[in-house]
Amino acid sequence: MSEAATLQRRGHIAVITLNRPEAMNAVNAALSVAVGAALEELATDPQLRVGIVTGAGRAFCAGADLKELSRGNGIGDPEHPEYGFAGLVQHFIDKPLIAAVNGFALGGGTEIVLASDLAVMSRDATLALPEVKRGLIAAAGGLLRLPRQIPPKIALEMALTGTPIDAAAAATWGLVNRVVPADQVLPTAIALAETIAANAPLAVRASKRIIHRVNDFGSEWETPIWEMSMQEAMGVFLSKDAQEGPRAFAEKRAPQWHGE
Repeated sequence: MSEAATLQRRGHIAVITLNRPEAMNAVNAALSVAVGAALEELATDPQLRVGIVTGAGRAFCAGADLKELSRGNGIGDPEHPEYGFAGLVQHFIDKPLIAAVNGFALGGGTEIVLASDLAVMSRDATLALPEVKRGLIAAAGGLLRLPRQIPPKIALEMALTGTPIDAAAAATWGLVNRVVPADQVLPTAIALAETIAANAPLAVRASKRIIHRVNDFGSEWETPIWEMSMQEAMGVFLSKDAQEGPRAFAEKRAPQWHGE
């Protein structure tokens, strides 16, 4: 049997492909294990700077494998339940993750998109949280992340009706960064990843950490949030890369980042 998810290296980029096309990339335990392991490889390999998650075949991800659930089988990684749905939605890494939404993303598929930092979407794809139509709720982060990313009334309409939204609507509400033809989804995501990967890796990772931590603090006029930001900044400003960047600019050459 083929792996339920694969990792392909493209320079500094890891392309993680959900690889159950016969099941529309629905999430079972094997897929959760494979994705979780791929994210750990991305997180720990200094040569990898950006990740892309996409789907094999015509779907991005159809959500949870309901056939597995109906049999009473778990769909998570039994060794790492802390990673959450698909080995991803509670699995924070400080390297950027881009969702390349090549086809429909239903339920947990949309929740994977919401858990990603950036998203490129096929103009033919749709997003939806249809769990209420099955007597369930979007418990893999959909109800937590959606109202933080779009206006609450739009989030409530998606969650309470289960009605899909198309790529144009997803772009209007800021759920995706790019909408492109289906055959351009992965190339566009790779181009975006390459732009990020060309930047200083320590600075990129610290920037992601700060942005994801701001909700832990109050007003930006209060001291704690500034202390958090400065703590992150000092690790960057004291790095060799912080010396290399200005030097390369002055010498009119491309910087050579070392991640230290």
